[in-house]
Amino acid sequence: MPLLPSSHKAPFYLFNGHLQTIVPSLFRQVAGVQYQRERVVTPDEDFIDIDWSAVGSDALLILSHGLEGDTARPYIMGMVKAFNGQGVDALAWNYRSCSGEPNKLLRSYHLGASDDLDFVVHHALRQNRYSHIYLTGFSAGGNITLKYLGENPEQVPPQVRRAAVFSTPVDLKGSAQKISKVYTRRFMKSLKLKLEQKKKLYADEVNLSDYNVLWSFPEFDNRYTAPLHSFRDAEDYYARVSSRQFIRNIKIPTLLVNAKNDPFLSAGCYPVQEANDNPKFYLEMPEQGGHVGFAEDFRGDSYYSEKRAVMFLLEGK
Repeated sequence: MPLLPSSHKAPFYLFNGHLQTIVPSLFRQVAGVQYQRERVVTPDEDFIDIDWSAVGSDALLILSHGLEGDTARPYIMGMVKAFNGQGVDALAWNYRSCSGEPNKLLRSYHLGASDDLDFVVHHALRQNRYSHIYLTGFSAGGNITLKYLGENPEQVPPQVRRAAVFSTPVDLKGSAQKISKVYTRRFMKSLKLKLEQKKKLYADEVNLSDYNVLWSFPEFDNRYTAPLHSFRDAEDYYARVSSRQFIRNIKIPTLLVNAKNDPFLSAGCYPVQEANDNPKFYLEMPEQGGHVGFAEDFRGDSYYSEKRAVMFLLEGK
């Protein structure tokens, strides 16, 4: 029964899930990571920008960021630094339109874009130097990772050995309904900027009239995400890409760490039954941590997510 106890404790001054979420996001700085960017052309003639941080290893960590994130986010760079310090190369990829430049196609990214992760994995393997690949993802990136591993498990390359994901909304509908308006409005502002860029390329297909009346992710996803990515509506989108349904099929050791006080996650994001049923899937539910937080000593730049990923992925525990 792979339900794991957790030793994580937040520092006393980050005393609730909101502080544990917001403070690391706004104030953490990670020094010492230097990327080399590579632009790769996708099979549909779009592009994805990936950032390498190589130390000369035959093992590689592939990192998938959260909604409206990018490879420069501190939780990504902190994980890159942690694995480089263990002698492991890192590849952090920016989703379409997340690298500072709008992508070419009408489609952008969404929380089920496992086809792009598959493309990145195979691109890494074409370098002909990696015998071991590990996957990690945060929030949206966690959902993409779990979906990738479970939707067609026989097609996951054998070099992909283990995965660890954090703060993952495996029940997208529940999380979309739970997230508060304070967080939602921040995302809506960022998403609007990208839609404005997209409208310059596709004036007839992108309608921004009355955008400011949108107050929830179901409204946004129904109006934009679903039609731009060939889903019938938001309900169809959530039903088809929520990763909880794919967990039962995962064939490699995979860890999910979701804090119980995560302000973004609904009750459906704690897949206890799936962990009981799949011996390859490990679930850890610390009482604290917030959303993509997990600071243990914020002032000392110590994060449980990084320690836990190193332990699970490299030491197999």
